[in-house]
Amino acid sequence: MLTLLRTAVLVLPLVAVAACHKEGPAERAGESIDKAGQSVKDAIDPPGPAEKAGRAIDRTVN
Repeated sequence: MLTLLRTAVLVLPLVAVAACHKEGPAERAGESIDKAGQSVKDAIDPPGPAEKAGRAIDRTVN
């Protein structure tokens, strides 16, 4: 019984994390809104070279 409990404690968090990988329509819509807001901000105050490099790194990692 104790072995079953230990196994469940180790496996359940992995299943929960694996289930979170797929993004739904609400998450895609939220990302689209974020990008639109960033575009408006960039039109008003253009990013410098360091910020552009940071964004490129973020896009590569994600």
